[in-house]
Amino acid sequence: MDKVHYCERFIELMIDLEALLPTRRWFNTILDDSHLLVHCYLSNLVRREEDGHLFSQLLDMLKFYTGFEINDQTGNALTENEMTTIHYDRITSLQRAAFAHFPELYDFALSNVAEVDTRESLVKFFGPLSSNTLHQVASYLCLLPTLPKNEDTTFDKEFLLELLVSRHERRISQIQQLNQMPLYPTEKIIWDENIVPTEYYSGEGCLALPKLNLQFLTLHDYLLRNFNLFRLESTYEIRQDIEDSVSRMKPWQSEYGGVVFGGWARMAQPIVAFTVVEVAKPNIGENWPTRVRADVTINLNVRDHIKDEWEGLRKHDVCFLITVRPTKPYGTKFDRRRPFIEQVGLVYVRGCEIQGMLDDKGRVIEDGPEPRPNLRGESRTFRVFLDPNQYQQDMTNTIQNGAEDVYETFNIIMRRKPKENNFKAVLETIRNLMNTDCVVPDWLHDIILGYGDPSSAHYSKMPNQIATLDFNDTFLSIEHLKASFPGYNVKVTVEDPALQIPPFRITFPVRSGKGKKRKDADVEDEDTEEAKTLIVEPHVIPNRGPYPYNQPKRNTIQFTHTQIEAIRAGMQPGLTMVVGPPGTGKTDVAVQIISNIYHNFPEQRTLIVTHSNQALNQLFEKIMALDIDERHLLRLGHGEEELETEKDFSRYGRVNYVLARRIELLEEVKRLQKSLGVPGDASYTCETAGYFFLYQVMSRWEEYISKVKNKGSTLPDVTEVSTFFPFHEYFANAPQPIFKGRSYEEDMEIAEGCFRHIKKIFTQLEEFRASELLRSGLDRSKYLLVKEAKIIAMTCTHAALKRHDLVKLGFKYDNILMEEAAQILEIETFIPLLLQNPQDGFSRLKRWIMIGDHHQLPPVIKNMAFQKYSNMEQSLFTRFVRVGVPTVDLDAQGRARASLCNLYNWRYKNLGNLPHVQLLPEFSTANAGLLYDFQLINVEDFQGVGESEPNPYFYQNLGEAEYVVALFMYMCLLGYPADKISILTTYNGQKHLIRDIINRRCGNNPLIGRPNKVTTVDRFQGQQNDYILLSLVRTRAVGHLRDVRRLVVAMSRARLGLYIFARVSLFQNCFELTPAFSQLTARPLHLHIIPTEPFPTTRKNGERPSHEVQIIKNMPQMANFVYNMYMHLIQTTHHYHQTLLQLPPAMVEEGEEVQNQETELETEEEAMTVQVDIIPSPTDTSCSQETPAFQTDTTPSQTETTASETGASSNPEAIPALSETTTTVAGAVSAPAEAYTPQDATSAPEGTK
Repeated sequence: MDKVHYCERFIELMIDLEALLPTRRWFNTILDDSHLLVHCYLSNLVRREEDGHLFSQLLDMLKFYTGFEINDQTGNALTENEMTTIHYDRITSLQRAAFAHFPELYDFALSNVAEVDTRESLVKFFGPLSSNTLHQVASYLCLLPTLPKNEDTTFDKEFLLELLVSRHERRISQIQQLNQMPLYPTEKIIWDENIVPTEYYSGEGCLALPKLNLQFLTLHDYLLRNFNLFRLESTYEIRQDIEDSVSRMKPWQSEYGGVVFGGWARMAQPIVAFTVVEVAKPNIGENWPTRVRADVTINLNVRDHIKDEWEGLRKHDVCFLITVRPTKPYGTKFDRRRPFIEQVGLVYVRGCEIQGMLDDKGRVIEDGPEPRPNLRGESRTFRVFLDPNQYQQDMTNTIQNGAEDVYETFNIIMRRKPKENNFKAVLETIRNLMNTDCVVPDWLHDIILGYGDPSSAHYSKMPNQIATLDFNDTFLSIEHLKASFPGYNVKVTVEDPALQIPPFRITFPVRSGKGKKRKDADVEDEDTEEAKTLIVEPHVIPNRGPYPYNQPKRNTIQFTHTQIEAIRAGMQPGLTMVVGPPGTGKTDVAVQIISNIYHNFPEQRTLIVTHSNQALNQLFEKIMALDIDERHLLRLGHGEEELETEKDFSRYGRVNYVLARRIELLEEVKRLQKSLGVPGDASYTCETAGYFFLYQVMSRWEEYISKVKNKGSTLPDVTEVSTFFPFHEYFANAPQPIFKGRSYEEDMEIAEGCFRHIKKIFTQLEEFRASELLRSGLDRSKYLLVKEAKIIAMTCTHAALKRHDLVKLGFKYDNILMEEAAQILEIETFIPLLLQNPQDGFSRLKRWIMIGDHHQLPPVIKNMAFQKYSNMEQSLFTRFVRVGVPTVDLDAQGRARASLCNLYNWRYKNLGNLPHVQLLPEFSTANAGLLYDFQLINVEDFQGVGESEPNPYFYQNLGEAEYVVALFMYMCLLGYPADKISILTTYNGQKHLIRDIINRRCGNNPLIGRPNKVTTVDRFQGQQNDYILLSLVRTRAVGHLRDVRRLVVAMSRARLGLYIFARVSLFQNCFELTPAFSQLTARPLHLHIIPTEPFPTTRKNGERPSHEVQIIKNMPQMANFVYNMYMHLIQTTHHYHQTLLQLPPAMVEEGEEVQNQETELETEEEAMTVQVDIIPSPTDTSCSQETPAFQTDTTPSQTETTASETGASSNPEAIPALSETTTTVAGAVSAPAEAYTPQDATSAPEGTK
């Protein structure tokens, strides 16, 4: 087997050399000369089914790349016509040689090319020839050395024949091959370990998978590799879903040899009937049907909510049709460790796409505003589209080889979750891209393929660099501007300091691409000085009208000089890459770039793409705070409902806004018409309003201007500006007086501002006129998307899904801004570049701004082989950084305390802190009740158990989970707001366990409440909270926290406090984590608390507390402590209210509120005494934890032993406290914290800080 592995590795090396342009140029000659492929295809290893399977697949990949459609010298992609020409040249040269020198091949020489270029015909002509003749033909074509006279060839006839045939046979073009490929995976691919390896991939062997390296041959090669990997990653997820659903259904063999299902699955149903109802004729030139439709009938005898899910299947949802023929008798148990296919007897898997559910009359129920009909009974039939390519292959196999008809055997239909089920649409998008001419801007083409100068697309090297830019409200003052350009000489065009106020226009020195020869050093010095000089021109924004809402919204953020450099780069044409460490204001920079582009280039359209809906919503909420007209904003996709705003920025929300705004503006026109005393109905439509403006408003304004304008020699009269103003009555509802009467220029500017206000009304109505002509909501929304919106936002997934529709509509844009770019898959980053048709053969894209952080988590790839072997987790952003594309690295964070920032700033170049991190009280004040602002707390085994794994990779740690929840409850009891605390963990299993404990401990108690989030570190990327409690779970191996990117995310989520629960001995020895853990382990590893210090505290961070510090040594001690603390607070408060009730009536009346609170408290106390919580046994699926926590059925003696062993108090009164820790604990009841002195915690030494 070592020899086989060596052969596989050798072929893998050949593929890698062939897949790179610089190496293949030289290497193709060696391959041609050695005839490696021919020798390999004729080897015995290829014929060995088991051992040679991977070798054969690798050989096919090598063959593909040796014949790749590229000119090795120029690097240009070859078209189909050019490939055909090359093929014809080879065949005709062979025919000429045959005609001139080999009379036995006359028939071959005189045939047309189409007759002789298939493998069968070539074998027919050349097969009868002797070995020597074949050698002579090959040597004539310079494929082999000349055969000496009277000597026999040393080569086998089989080799010589294969050499000639493989060189001259017609190959199917790559595009044809792709178009004939079924998009749905079948059982042959799904369970092929070489193509879709299991999650246990060790990284030792090689695989028949494409790799995403730094360089690609052509855009076609780039798309093809991504297509194959995306398809296989989807296949891996589909395999997991099929194995889960089918094993839950428990298919067994019945007594009569059929199938009986012993279980049930939410996502799968047995098929009652399956019929193919339509096979449409193929298109001209194709051999597969245009469409194949079938009807699938199932019986929905299930719970109502599951029935609703099945009936809610929408058009284009993907399902899978499965055939199982189990061989195991009824009642056989399924073992997840054994091969899946053997146990369930799975035979076939085919994909299908839902068209819709059929009604009683057999018609498809269309999605629409009309309510769906109520169908009787439980039988439901779905019309589905089958894959035409797959159907054609299956039917050909049935007819030619006598195989069984796959489509008569299906007995299970499986659906998938909608969010995970968009793979087919994305694959279709990639395939469509490969069938069209991908026009990428010239300045981007080589960078995307990984060749040439990586900085060639930087704005400083772009030929169309813009000299003067209006920075609008970016700068807060002239001092801010000067500080933002260190090393530059700033020249302001006005000398009066009172006039040096923003907004500013800045003229930059533009370097020409070609340098000139300089004769002396003086000229050079002058040139250098000029290159460092900025000309700053303050300008006044024209008055927009007399109303307060006419004043533009302004930016209030004082950007740092690196943020300003990022904003400047984003405004210039070219590629801008911004690396934003945690808390450095990536979103603020993005929003300012968008705003500045919007104001500098009002005719251009900007596309915003993010990885998640949440990031898009954060961007939108900040965009709305800037001076951008909301009619130009549009949000595509399904996440707009999460926007925390009353305004709806979805397509139909914008249509409704336009219609409502149109009515408002026409009302304004009506008021203006009335104020001017003009008869008629000018406000009937946008069209009549336009005529009214032209003939009534403009004429009055022009007449007014002619009266008040400067009449040459005579000085203008200030009073005339107000006296002749024609719109006094209309502006009667504006703040008065409108005109100040101080100067002619000021009053004229106010008058022009009033006219601008009026003109804007009619400009908007002219834009809204289309909504009067277009009657349907769909047409109006399309018009908004294509014509009206200037800033269009969507997720990368939406862009991939809807590319075809957007291109068909004629969607256009000039700039792309991508947030979270390092989290987006390579292909999902590339697709948004091509959401529009080229203009005259060129892309109109001018700017591409990518903002991300490659030191945080990459895109999520579930299969380890694709993640590591194929490097699929590498985002385009990360690849550009690795290739050497220039980046702007933001270098000042304003999220976390400086001490917390030190835990992760070692990963970045020069990450410092913004001044407010040191100055603001919230950062300088200590965390109440806790001695340290961050601490690593060591958690030993609880009841002899550390980490556990109820299911594969479903890691849990009960001790840590209980400790985390106890600390959360302690913080709430001190008065911390629950929504300012988030609980994070590194594994899903622990997340579910903590949620379960939260539900049982404090879920129903309004006084403690729930933490803001209980989720995984990976899910929390891009979010933050004041206090983070982090559980690292593992006790045997470090696990995936070894990835430093995950550590950076985990350490950077907290603003004010970070408390980590872990097995210290395990993590402190991990080399990758040393920089962070060396700081964490420098502090005590037991939790240090100050229970008598209320929240908020006045103590400064790092100060020695005036209250006593307690050391908590383990989890049971903390659990007891919190329980006793809570009970003491309840009793103290209860006693306090009892005292109040005994006061004289007059005093009680004054304290009515107190009585009400007391009644509520009594109710809560009753509830508390009833609710006793027990962590469920392993049979309770909601918890999925094998070890029960605090068992209430423990005998007193057992409890006492446990308490003493774990270091809890041996006080008899404290014994029930351990078993009663499970009582639902309430929140911070307002009672004096000083009244409680805990007895069961160890006092800290005096020197502890």
